[in-house]
Amino acid sequence: MTPRLIDRRPELSPEDLVAALVPPPRFDDVRFATYVPDPAEPTQQEALACAQAFAGRIPAATTSRSWFGRRKRTAVSGAPGLYLDGGFGVGKTHLLASLWHAAPEPKAYGTFVEITSLVGALGFASTVEALSGLRLVAIDEFELDDPGDTVLVSTLLGRLVDAGVWVGATSNTQPEDLGAERFAAEDFLREIQGLASHFAVQRVDGQDYRHRGLASPPAPVPDDEVTRRTAAVDGATCDDFTALGDYLATLHPSRYGRLVAGVPLVGLQRLRPVADQAVALRLGVFVDRLYDARVPVVASGVGVNELFDDELLRGPHRKKYQRAVSRLGALTREANAA
Repeated sequence: MTPRLIDRRPELSPEDLVAALVPPPRFDDVRFATYVPDPAEPTQQEALACAQAFAGRIPAATTSRSWFGRRKRTAVSGAPGLYLDGGFGVGKTHLLASLWHAAPEPKAYGTFVEITSLVGALGFASTVEALSGLRLVAIDEFELDDPGDTVLVSTLLGRLVDAGVWVGATSNTQPEDLGAERFAAEDFLREIQGLASHFAVQRVDGQDYRHRGLASPPAPVPDDEVTRRTAAVDGATCDDFTALGDYLATLHPSRYGRLVAGVPLVGLQRLRPVADQAVALRLGVFVDRLYDARVPVVASGVGVNELFDDELLRGPHRKKYQRAVSRLGALTREANAA
């Protein structure tokens, strides 16, 4: 019988969380030189130049203390943070990972979920101590969905910047608009404005490169085709979509990456439209981790473009769902190519 993801029990220690703060496999080899701006979108060339210039301003240092080695900020002009804002599929993560690769050691790279999970595992003070010795902290998929995260991240970044840490981030939302439509952001305006003050913002526009000039994602296959294809690949998994969604609800999103680590192919049977926002948000994070880990997907049921219902795609988290559809479409295309 083909293994199932719902039978795996991923565990992460605080040390694992710290060790995992590097770019995921999909972005191991990216560099500024491998980013190809769309000639029709001048903001992409501007973003490349901006990220390269920002990397060049991050100085190395010699003193060391803390888990990574404490560093003092050298006086350098310019904002201590770079914020890449734009739609999905325009290469923001490519640029952020390239910035991380170009920056001097020590440094850390994580998604917003991974950074907040680190605070949950270590506590706020220990997280500040662990990260305040770095030259760069890169945060992908920056988003604030509740007031607690707003205060937490604003305070954390303020402490890190004061300690001399440079910060890079990507998001689909301008810093001053973080939290808009999700909670009473006006009640936390001071925190949001304080967060935005750390960053120089660079807009990145363009079409979704994952599907530029390509046909629609592959059509879903029959259930027995998912079974056959996953059974033919050693280490592949095959799960019922609804059962997997129920299982994801029992795991903290920080464990989703460990859940799919080392899996060469994921089979999902009986995909159906999702209308519940909590289920949809978990699914979006799960797809992000599949994409980061370069795990192809073969699926039956509805097509990936039908995965999120219309109300969700009109709501405040629509960009997350659109990104999930884009990335899942790319993963199903990769499965067919393989």
